Amino acid sequence: MNTPLVRVLYIDDEENNLHAFKASFRRQYEIYTAISAADGLKILENISIHVILADQKMPGITGVEFFKSITYSFPDPVRILLTGYTDIEALADAINHGDIYRYITKPWNDLELHNSIKNAYDAYKAKIDLRNKVAELEKTNDELNRFIYSISHELRAPLVSVMGIVNLVKMESLFESSGEYWGLIETCSNKLDYYIQKTLQYYKNNKTISEHTPIEFRKLVRELIDLYSYSDKETRFNVTIDQSEPFFGDVFRIEVILGNLISNAIKYQKEGATDKRVDITIAVNPAEAEISISDNGMGILNEHLEKIFTQFFKSKVNHGSGLGLFIVKEALNKINGKIAVSSDLAEGTTFKITIPNAK
Repeated sequence: MNTPLVRVLYIDDEENNLHAFKASFRRQYEIYTAISAADGLKILENISIHVILADQKMPGITGVEFFKSITYSFPDPVRILLTGYTDIEALADAINHGDIYRYITKPWNDLELHNSIKNAYDAYKAKIDLRNKVAELEKTNDELNRFIYSISHELRAPLVSVMGIVNLVKMESLFESSGEYWGLIETCSNKLDYYIQKTLQYYKNNKTISEHTPIEFRKLVRELIDLYSYSDKETRFNVTIDQSEPFFGDVFRIEVILGNLISNAIKYQKEGATDKRVDITIAVNPAEAEISISDNGMGILNEHLEKIFTQFFKSKVNHGSGLGLFIVKEALNKINGKIAVSSDLAEGTTFKITIPNAK
């Protein structure tokens, strides 16, 4: 069975060492030698090398310095340092920066050096295999996300038609004509539309590149309240916005963040409560926007507070998709924002958000 051909580059300013190395290992490996770092760099530019050996003490540049100089241009080859003396500081520096796989003292032991090269090549293969698998997984994940996005769009078309038919039935005063059936159709359609919207939000949040544009929080909050409160006219909004400073940010993600939190504040009010209230406070300064969204709803159990931002988490009273707060957290991560939550079952829930001003 053929063994893979391992390409090894050895750089040393002493020709005798280069000849000795080639004589010892030419049968096991494809050997390339260089008398200087400059010659070694030329070989790297033309040949795909798997393992690099370099002498520490060379004129003009040390082995550690050479390895550091090729960290970004040639990150894949595994590095082995050969040294005839113990320079602890240089070795510690090289290891700490991840520039060498291991070091071997000169004169080397052939068996030790052979094993080191073999193990270094195994590390090289593992690195390349991992990268290929990650690339394959990323491609598969991207294809799956695009498929989900496409399907979600396709589902919306017939769903909008169904919701349109329900509205026509209402306009013709036939909504109550078939008992609870039209109501069930409307409820199921709204729930499906909600799931589709959250799926599209999740996809867009992952794919959309941040663009910083001017944001007027008064206008944005008013539009979001109108959008999410159309089905619940009982909830009262108290809005206080202090924006004397211009604010620049990612309007798509800020809409996603505020929209999900306002929607939740409405959705999780106490059933039958007569004083449903949501307080929104926003203060903008040159560095950031500080946002607080509070409700007097049903609150969140203490043991759930650390879990509410995880994907698909649902409490017993949560009838949503389990994606809303996860999307909020992901969107904040994309724009370097922060979020904190406090809650009391009797008093309600408060979310505090900080978003950097990108101006």
